[in-house]
Amino acid sequence: MAADNLPSEFDVVILGTGLTESVIAAACSRVGQRVLHLDRRNYYAGNWASFTFNGLLSWIDEYKRQQEISNTDLEQEWRDKIGEGEEVLLLSPVDFSISNLEVFSYASEEPDKEEEGKDTVVNSLPKGSDAQDKDTNASATEDQDVISPEDNSPGTDEPQNQVPTNEQTSETQEPSQSEESEKEQQAVGTQAGVPLELKRKITYAKLVKEGRRFNIDLVSKLLYSRGLLVDLLIKSNVSRYAEFKNISRILTCRNGKVEQVPCSRADVFGSKQLSMVEKRMLMKFLTFCLDFEQHPEEFQDFSEKPFWEFLKSKNLTENLQHFVFHSIAMVNQETLTEEGLKATQHFLRSLGRYGNTPFLFPLYGLGEIPQCFCRMCAVFGGIYCLRHSVECLIVDKDSGMCKAVIDTHGQRINCSHFVVEDGYIKDEQRTKTVNRHISRAVVITDRSISPSESDQQISLVTVPPLEPSSPAVRIVELSSSSMTCMPGTYLVHLTCMSSGSAYEDLAPVISKLFHVPSSPGEGPAEGSEESEKPLAFWVMYFNMRDTSGFDSSCYSLPSNVYVCTGPDASLGNDCSIKLAESVFHQLLPDEDFCPPAPNPEDIIYDGDGAQGAGTGFEKSSLAEEAEIEGEGGPQAMEPAESSDSIAEDTTIGSEVEVPPTEK
Repeated sequence: MAADNLPSEFDVVILGTGLTESVIAAACSRVGQRVLHLDRRNYYAGNWASFTFNGLLSWIDEYKRQQEISNTDLEQEWRDKIGEGEEVLLLSPVDFSISNLEVFSYASEEPDKEEEGKDTVVNSLPKGSDAQDKDTNASATEDQDVISPEDNSPGTDEPQNQVPTNEQTSETQEPSQSEESEKEQQAVGTQAGVPLELKRKITYAKLVKEGRRFNIDLVSKLLYSRGLLVDLLIKSNVSRYAEFKNISRILTCRNGKVEQVPCSRADVFGSKQLSMVEKRMLMKFLTFCLDFEQHPEEFQDFSEKPFWEFLKSKNLTENLQHFVFHSIAMVNQETLTEEGLKATQHFLRSLGRYGNTPFLFPLYGLGEIPQCFCRMCAVFGGIYCLRHSVECLIVDKDSGMCKAVIDTHGQRINCSHFVVEDGYIKDEQRTKTVNRHISRAVVITDRSISPSESDQQISLVTVPPLEPSSPAVRIVELSSSSMTCMPGTYLVHLTCMSSGSAYEDLAPVISKLFHVPSSPGEGPAEGSEESEKPLAFWVMYFNMRDTSGFDSSCYSLPSNVYVCTGPDASLGNDCSIKLAESVFHQLLPDEDFCPPAPNPEDIIYDGDGAQGAGTGFEKSSLAEEAEIEGEGGPQAMEPAESSDSIAEDTTIGSEVEVPPTEK
């Protein structure tokens, strides 16, 4: 089927492949709706996308070109497609959700030389390896724009880019010669007591050459292990298309130093920065937060007061107030007490489900998650076209409803419902002014903010406001074990609510935590304070529009046109999942939202009887979920026995048992 010869009738046409749109597409297709899912971009996930380094450079170039595109009068061009009693509603040809994009390269500009001497450590997988061949920039789809139902029938679907299972982790997939190379690298790196990272020499040419080893997210988020997205991945069985790693530690920047945050019982009592009195005070407060609703007398006097004032009233020390407010609840000065308690409770209840922190991160980047839901939609008959868009809607004048769309090939496609990403909406169709933005920065560095014995940590770092008027900053630091950067580098994401441009908001934090050279290739003076900081090779700043607070009343559109807002500034994904479920129930109020997809071995084909009965040892994700229902309570605060007992790569649905801690 050619992209310019699509069927003329669909139940739902969806424009944009971000997380919310992709979940809606999967949910509609799963219950039998005819779904056409389009995107004008040449990659999946929209503002949720992950790019290789080279793909990101192309995205930057495309961003600059898009600013020069102007609107055209499309109604005149397709007048013959419009009947009597119909009118045209044009969509925006350009996405203006990204602004203030600035890029700075500090890596040496000299050519990359493979045989430059023993001091240069080469960290590249053999050509043809799975990790090297994987390109999350949707390059595999460039030659085939359309995924038809015939190509994705249930039972025949095999994930092309499925990541390792628990039994076969990413580390065990490395070829034997790569393991030997790692040992050689470690031997080189420990000579004369010099850390391995300091011996690496990363040039800009090296970053470009190893560009496919990076998967750089436009939006930086984590998955709460008891959040709505994880619950949906389990319920829908979409979790089988992806794999995740535990966030191994939670850090905070305090008094100019990076410290580990004690949040689980083991962390609290093992902490060296807390006194014994503080440990008991913190445990008492966290235990109260787990079921604070049962003790309204404790907080009802502060129901209209900020959470910060409530913490002070509990006689917590400054240490404890800092940890709870900035790194556990992760709220701001305006957050009311009950909202702060709910945020703390959500954090604590997510502890111990899959690891000793509440968070998971998808291997190969957050852009994998929308693609997983797109895959489910395609399996159940959804049709996909990239580099293909809708130019305008055809609205019936009498009913005021959208009855059809005209795509970029001039084809008229009738539909009952139309779902569109916010970036396609023109400013004159908005009844509310957009005044919120997210400030983002991406940094490629040579080592961790807080070096440890393991160089494969994945960390969440909270940075309180440096000035009273500046925003708090959230940092996610990813090692190469997350499959998002080449070995020998770290990928660091910084996010905050905008008070100015991204550069104005985040450059001071980057200068505080990293060494930013004054010229490419220049290193810090040996023995100086700057030499103790990670070296920044490459930095990108940009702002992203945040329309997460918008609803249907904020747009002047037909009632059967549903707008999906983009990523919000929060750490989790609950806002997007709530919106996806809300839109789905407006479309199909009597249908179940994302019922579980059958496993291939469970599908019974006509005349064939039961297929693939399996060994009988497997347990489904839903069965495992039933077993752990009702865990909650103080036990949810208990950590896993040790980080070593947790599989490096986590399959959602496979719960980690949480043993009680000896008193």
